[in-house]
Amino acid sequence: MYTDVLPKVLNMYGIEYKHIYDSQKGYRNEIWPVLSTDGKMLNVTFFKRESGIVGRINRADMVSKFLADNGIPARKRLDQRLLYLKSSTSITSICIYNYLPGNTIPWEAYTMSHIKQLGMTMSNMHSVLSNFHAENFPSVYDEYINIIEQIRKYFSDDYIVVAVRKKLGISVDVSRLEKYSQLLRKKILKPTQQVLHMDFVRGNILFDEKGNISGILDFEKTTIGHVVVDVARTLAFLLADCKYKPADKVYKYFLRSGYLKRGQTKVIGEKADLEILVEMFLVYDLYKFMRHNPYEFLNQNEHYIRTRDILVSRGVISLLVINEGSE
Repeated sequence: MYTDVLPKVLNMYGIEYKHIYDSQKGYRNEIWPVLSTDGKMLNVTFFKRESGIVGRINRADMVSKFLADNGIPARKRLDQRLLYLKSSTSITSICIYNYLPGNTIPWEAYTMSHIKQLGMTMSNMHSVLSNFHAENFPSVYDEYINIIEQIRKYFSDDYIVVAVRKKLGISVDVSRLEKYSQLLRKKILKPTQQVLHMDFVRGNILFDEKGNISGILDFEKTTIGHVVVDVARTLAFLLADCKYKPADKVYKYFLRSGYLKRGQTKVIGEKADLEILVEMFLVYDLYKFMRHNPYEFLNQNEHYIRTRDILVSRGVISLLVINEGSE
């Protein structure tokens, strides 16, 4: 999309280049790798046009730089200036970073070693971030209290309730949402709050050719809270996405063997709190599937099916018999 403007952006940053590679697909923002004339790989990022994006970029880059300065593979700005590309309807923010090598891998390719590394790296990241002094970062509790209220309204809408029953053959226990809200309102383990990543998932983790984690991306969802919330967010993704790994193995590899045994952070709080939060994130993911996809096609979506089935096993969802002849 930005092929024509990219040379101008590099010129404004005072960078001479040998080659501009194709933009990398599958990321939230548009990323362009560039080889400079002095042989360094650079990353020019065009950020999505969203409300409040500049504040999120600045918070994300503060956290990412702090991690990189303390031995965690995260990116740093090569120039502190943000550039802005203006059109008649919007403004795109642009920044330049060092390039992190490696590639994302599909969840079905995740081995026991990958999942353990994921847990260990998150644990080490949390340990480093416990020393990061954060000001004016949003609260993870406030953010998800608002999200739970949105979910409550959605699944309490009579039209949606009927449509979900008829088209998907499920019924959602809305009363479970209060349990999540109550836990969030307690601001879990309030004395030990710190910066969290909150998007520590497949698309944001790079592995090198030897199978080691070489990069952590996308800190735009950083918030303040207890580490158990971050752990639960990643566990919910893993449970739904690692289809060749049963739940007990995911917990063992990621949490016990990776995060707690091999990592630097040794305490995550109560197991009961973790389980409530994992369930909350699975409900949130189900809600997003249903909000952004036609119901008629959801039963063809493997990730939706897996998320639904986990919630059925936890008693959050009931499966119904769909009467094909009903109107």
